[in-house]
Amino acid sequence: MTRLADERVQAATDDRRFMDLALTLGRRGLGRTWPNPAVGAVIVKDGVIVGRGWTQAGGRPHGETDALLRAGTAARGATVYVTLEPCSHHGKTPPCADAIVAAGITRVVSALEDPNPKVAGQGHARLRAAGIAVEVGIGAAEARHDHAGHITRMREGRPSVMLKLAVSADGKAGAAGRKPLEITGRAARDRVLLLRAQSDAIAVGIGTVLADDPLLTCRLPGMAAYSPVRAVFDAKLHTPIASRLVQTVREVPLWVLTATEASPSAEGALVAKGVNVLRVASADGGIDLGAALKLLAERGITRLMVEGGPTLAAAFVTADLVDEATLFQSPKEAGPDGIDALEGLPLTALTQSPRLVSVSCRAMGTDMYEVFERR
Repeated sequence: MTRLADERVQAATDDRRFMDLALTLGRRGLGRTWPNPAVGAVIVKDGVIVGRGWTQAGGRPHGETDALLRAGTAARGATVYVTLEPCSHHGKTPPCADAIVAAGITRVVSALEDPNPKVAGQGHARLRAAGIAVEVGIGAAEARHDHAGHITRMREGRPSVMLKLAVSADGKAGAAGRKPLEITGRAARDRVLLLRAQSDAIAVGIGTVLADDPLLTCRLPGMAAYSPVRAVFDAKLHTPIASRLVQTVREVPLWVLTATEASPSAEGALVAKGVNVLRVASADGGIDLGAALKLLAERGITRLMVEGGPTLAAAFVTADLVDEATLFQSPKEAGPDGIDALEGLPLTALTQSPRLVSVSCRAMGTDMYEVFERR
């Protein structure tokens, strides 16, 4: 191999390594930056990292700006690795593309073009017009996964949906009589809490609220502030005022999605406690899921985790609105009288769906953890 070829291989290796770091940094913002995407950025000069950043809580500063601030004057003549195209429009902050040009950056390596119609290639074009070398596509597959919420919201007008199921060895999600059942072990439960922290909002049906009285917070040590918005699908407004969800509304936001014809007095009682009640068109005796997702997207939600229960989970599967599914399967059996994981559907409606494919499966403590993604 010639020296030039060796240098090209090393350059490609370095590009991949620095982009991997940018992707890792961007994930720090998942669940915290909505409605903005969680972008990671690394600034490198002469093989040395001189700045790194990620989109901060609330969506500002953006990842590129955060990295430029850390790099200072060392950014001149450097390369920026960024997980999504730098913005080119004036929002609540000036365009990141302009900040990159002003900093004297000479090369930008970008994983993806931004599907936001306000950007859509214009950020890259602005950089090229300023004489900056731009390369797009390194780390694209990983970036599409990390930015799935932003991409889905821009292209389809709804959040990306991740369905979480914890099932017994015989495919049950609860004990007889719809009583709560501790199915999985500690490792799996901790993973679920992390998934909550990486989501903008977590959704359950009213059946889960009435049966379990859940908190739906992130209880990992030091991560209480990472708890997502809690959303309850409750067509008839049966959410109890005394529930733990309502009683903790001042600590973690609670949104209740209900049908347009639901009781105004029940709404008033919830609103008085600080609950945000969102009325949605009804369908088949419940809430129109498509309309509900559109409303959540309009309010900035990009990543929705659907956690329970069987009725809501089955509704999302039936409506073909599941973009990713995480299945935790215990070796323990619940028994024939247990509650099916998907109300009225076999578990194979998810695990053998033509719309979803298994992308990973591994042990997690005593349980198995399998991830499915939309084809």
